[in-house]
Amino acid sequence: MRKAFLIYLSLIFLTVSSCFAQSFKAAGAVRIITPNPLLPVLGGIGTPKKSTEKNGDLFARVLVLEKGATRIAIVNVDNLGWPAALGNKSRALIKGIAPENVLIGATHTHSGPDAYAFPNEKGETFADLNYLDWCTKQIADAVNEAVKNLEPASLKIAVGEAKGKIAYNYYADQLYDPRCGVIQAISNSGKNKGKVIATLVNYAIHPEVIGSGRGILSPDLCGPLYERIESQTGGIALFMNGAQGGMVTADNRTEDKKEANNWQECKRIGELLADEALRIVNTAEIQQNPSLYCTSRKIEFPVDSEIMRYILKNSPIKNEMSGPNKVSTQLNLLNIGTAQILTIPGEALPNIGYYVKRKMNTKLPFLFGLTNDAFGYMLTKVDFNSFKRYEYVSRTSLGEMTGEIYIEQALKLISESPKPEGFDTNIVQSNANK
Repeated sequence: MRKAFLIYLSLIFLTVSSCFAQSFKAAGAVRIITPNPLLPVLGGIGTPKKSTEKNGDLFARVLVLEKGATRIAIVNVDNLGWPAALGNKSRALIKGIAPENVLIGATHTHSGPDAYAFPNEKGETFADLNYLDWCTKQIADAVNEAVKNLEPASLKIAVGEAKGKIAYNYYADQLYDPRCGVIQAISNSGKNKGKVIATLVNYAIHPEVIGSGRGILSPDLCGPLYERIESQTGGIALFMNGAQGGMVTADNRTEDKKEANNWQECKRIGELLADEALRIVNTAEIQQNPSLYCTSRKIEFPVDSEIMRYILKNSPIKNEMSGPNKVSTQLNLLNIGTAQILTIPGEALPNIGYYVKRKMNTKLPFLFGLTNDAFGYMLTKVDFNSFKRYEYVSRTSLGEMTGEIYIEQALKLISESPKPEGFDTNIVQSNANK
């Protein structure tokens, strides 16, 4: 009798231990990466311009999630772009997370230091490589800190239209995605229970209110967004951009048909987007012990653009080349509770974003643009060089097939991956009708 009772207790213990080991956990961390002294800033291909002041600090912001044996890190960096070669330096220093499960995305501020090391016509670059190397260490330190601080958590996830004067398409006003995705991690741990750990905002917009021509280093509208969310929730804030290519930009138009290019306008837009994100997620149901899944695959793009070939060949920041005129990058798919997330290694035009979201197996689709790489604009072949408006975005794209290859590989990844929680056969059709 005693033996049977001990076996019974052991089974209970093992069951409880197993449930505890499989509990969902989360943690966040932040590092300031503002250069001191200030460095020149960059808004696109070309030579960085001297900065003499700053509006706000630049950050690396981290959210680490864990469920059982699966652990992922989502990182946002306040910069125009963050090449995989830099991301891989951080991945090599991160402990306890598989390198392919570390997603590093750029916010795309046009007022940050050059992370591409763009070469000029003489092959010269003016990027501060020591600063960039320091940033890679700060990112790794932040991720490692978050791993140490993982705690039981639940999630609130929502996607809804962000209302108000936030973004528009400079090429055609209404051709942009107004949906804002929000993932909020909430502590389930002891005295911290109910407190917000982190709030991630996913929205497509160019943070270029200030731009690179005013001698100001800045996170642009992302800085006020962070501050507003953190003042309201107490947890850290992250911003992951979306399909904002060609040109989904901040709506800083004034009544006299000019633009407001100052910190006050950054605050207006950033705070409005923060308020909308919090409104959208406010009524979302709490997901207790949500599922977590992460997969990745390597994909290749031909480099047909002479400009992009020159940059990839002559920049000291060497991306992974899989041939003389082919570049390799990583594509990720995540299922986090009821949400599904796909990464984009560049600036996909809104029609690509809309199409891929329609095909995702969820009512809560997220796209993390400029993540794992930042290869310029991504167009479909029917858009490439089709309009005068698209001359610049076509010229600074890898080539005509970039968007097509991305869509093909993204759809394969969706079809080959398990469905997120709450999936039903009507979801894809429902997305298609939006």
